[in-house]
Amino acid sequence: MTSYLLAGGGTAGHVNPMLAMAEALRQRDPQAQIVCVGTAEGLEANLVPARGFELVTIPRIPFPRLRGLIGSSKRFLTGWPKAVERITALIHERNVDVVIGVGGYSAAPAYAAARKNGIPYVIHEANAKPGLANKWGARHTPFVGVTFAGTPLPHATTVGTPLRAEIEHLDIPATRAQARAHFGLELNRPVLVVTSGSQGARSINTTIAASAKEIVAAGYQVLHIVGQNKPDHLPELSGYVALDYCDRMDLALAAADLVVSRAGSATVSELSALGIPAVYVPYPVGNGEQKFNAAGVVNAGGGVLVTDAHFTPEWVTSSLIPLLRDEAALVAMGEVAARVGMRDGTSRMINLIDAALS
Repeated sequence: MTSYLLAGGGTAGHVNPMLAMAEALRQRDPQAQIVCVGTAEGLEANLVPARGFELVTIPRIPFPRLRGLIGSSKRFLTGWPKAVERITALIHERNVDVVIGVGGYSAAPAYAAARKNGIPYVIHEANAKPGLANKWGARHTPFVGVTFAGTPLPHATTVGTPLRAEIEHLDIPATRAQARAHFGLELNRPVLVVTSGSQGARSINTTIAASAKEIVAAGYQVLHIVGQNKPDHLPELSGYVALDYCDRMDLALAAADLVVSRAGSATVSELSALGIPAVYVPYPVGNGEQKFNAAGVVNAGGGVLVTDAHFTPEWVTSSLIPLLRDEAALVAMGEVAARVGMRDGTSRMINLIDAALS
């Protein structure tokens, strides 16, 4: 019986690939022992148990940064040894054979514990601009899988993203009628799906709400997944459907002729793998990784990138509406996206894990 320890999380872009790998390992060997390590604050705290996996939590241990260096250094020096010790104990308790990390606060101490105990570890980096944990960890293992070609990590092999099974195996033509009926949409009228994540992107939401009437007048239906950050007013008109949350994103994507979204790693990977053309509006705050995530598919011609500041009702009129009306261009964009994307990221990562075990 093989024992696996998977570590990391924080965002859906980290947690979903971790769960995809865990589920593939469990499906391959139902007797395998799988334990996940994360924090109580990350999305893994809810998503991991919901998928039927055990989660052991450790405190968040941020790497020291120049901003707030003294305070963060004290927390790091106090918390780091305890986190490594806790994961080391878990490795011994479960007779762990391999550690698999996806980045995030709990990944780095897991890598350190694996090295300390002479256990191989495998890294998956979802973003084109890698985080500190994986930058550090990749220096000491040859088993590094990355989503996007050109990701600056040592020993990197491009594997794509381990996708959720319902996305990896989604047959859009066979599912489209069911998908549109699920959301109360007309079968034979094209659909623009707009999603800005569970938190909701105010700029995207506000612009789409203001432009919905014009989009519908152009012959489209709109499925608008709003999230928590709702605009003050959502339109009430035929052909426009707004949802606070969507628990069937597979059906939402099956319904779509074009998607407007942020450019998180998981979103870019899923849309590209499925061959869905997209307008990407990268998150304007943080380290800017989202624009790098979308760069490959956009440069190839499988998507369009517009900055958050420029995604306005005026841009919808001048650029989005003409794109929606150009069916041939959308088909071509989708074909390019499919050539860039990878559907087999899970099996590629499983191969990397097997190489580490061997």
